Amino acid sequence: MTSENPPSSTLSEAVATGIPTALADLGALVRIPSVAWPAFDQTQLQRSAEAIAALAEGTGVFDSVQIARSAIPGTDELGQPAVLATRAARGGAPTVLLYAHHDVQPAGDEALWETPPFEPTVRDGRLYGRGAADDKAGVMVHIAALRALREARGDDLDLGVALFIEGEEEYGSRSFGQFLADHADALRSDVIVVADSGNWDAETPGLTVSLRGNARFTLTVRTLDHASHSGMFGGAVPDAFMATVRLLATLWDEDGAVAVAGLEERDAPTPAYSEQTLRDEAGLPDGVAPIGRGDILSRIWNKPSITVTGIDATSVAAASNTLAPEITVVISARVAPGQRAEDAYAAIEAHLRAHAPFGAELAFTDVDCGDAFLVDTSGWAVDLARTALSEGYGVDPVEVGVGGSIPFIADLVTQFPGAQILVTGVEDPHTRAHSPNESLHLDTFRHAVLSEALLLEKLDAHR
Repeated sequence: MTSENPPSSTLSEAVATGIPTALADLGALVRIPSVAWPAFDQTQLQRSAEAIAALAEGTGVFDSVQIARSAIPGTDELGQPAVLATRAARGGAPTVLLYAHHDVQPAGDEALWETPPFEPTVRDGRLYGRGAADDKAGVMVHIAALRALREARGDDLDLGVALFIEGEEEYGSRSFGQFLADHADALRSDVIVVADSGNWDAETPGLTVSLRGNARFTLTVRTLDHASHSGMFGGAVPDAFMATVRLLATLWDEDGAVAVAGLEERDAPTPAYSEQTLRDEAGLPDGVAPIGRGDILSRIWNKPSITVTGIDATSVAAASNTLAPEITVVISARVAPGQRAEDAYAAIEAHLRAHAPFGAELAFTDVDCGDAFLVDTSGWAVDLARTALSEGYGVDPVEVGVGGSIPFIADLVTQFPGAQILVTGVEDPHTRAHSPNESLHLDTFRHAVLSEALLLEKLDAHR
């Protein structure tokens, strides 16, 4: 459905004028390989935070801009640098908290990239590069919207604004809860905009109303005290690789649906979505069948999933005729909205222990759980967001569920229970976030900036 309400001409012009600069600034951020994982150069996170702090200062909106770190609970470590900028509300206007993150996923195998991952490249209407969409585009949507609002309104702005750009979202937001506690007064707000999600497609905005939770852990399967010759003992001694394969296979049924007792599903309607669309957006070849049962979007939004995301085993290059004594895998489960992530993890652990073949020894480590999230769509801020998205894109938004997880939203709900949370973003089904050749659809970015600028204007007028 096409919107019939044109956006404010003054604000629209300010957004359009600022887009080239915003994209140039985005390109500069993409060039900084700000990966929070400890195996990478941690000084790049500081570079990235400093660059964003300078951008925040340059908006002319904030009373205070700082780079801050908080402790990681239970350790002697500090989390990665975050940018915190604040502006006090005036005249009874509300305060909005704008969130995004400046850390990115590792590039992975650079041979799979068509252009260098940290060299922003434009082709066919898209900007390619690691973090070009997830989530440095989210950072720049906030900055560009604030710039446009400042240009259009000057000092005639009562809205309170807090800008929080996190530095470790891709690495588990380990200090997130502590950061909220440390800066509770500065971050306290009426509305929170989390710019880290996606849209229905490149032309149609999405307002995310549900997110699956996550339960990620490392599983080690051990069957031998030491490696042994596969010819001498194979056929009598269970090697860890065989045990691991047999164990993991019990997690799914013949249709590929999760087969773990105790994992729950959510019963909620989903929009029409064809198998062909799934094939196009996910890159599923014609000869490979989808997995699971029921409506496709229900499988992604409302049901659990389990994925093996990593394995430590002998490489192909180093393969020898040896029975492996121990195999380690990383398992990532997505939890349906409505179920606690810790309960889902407990169900998976119990399943694996009950199905361990040949008495294999199992060890569970690095457990990380984050709860699912359901948006209360009855609030006044949601209505303002729907209108702003409709005006900014020229198309009415679709309320979408997301199969991915943003676990820290649960921390926001706990720390600021009275705030209305809006989950938006710039990704589209072809963004390939976390994958080689991640990209940002440039027209989507333009519409996202205009939509957020309009939302801020509407929030400023709300009393």
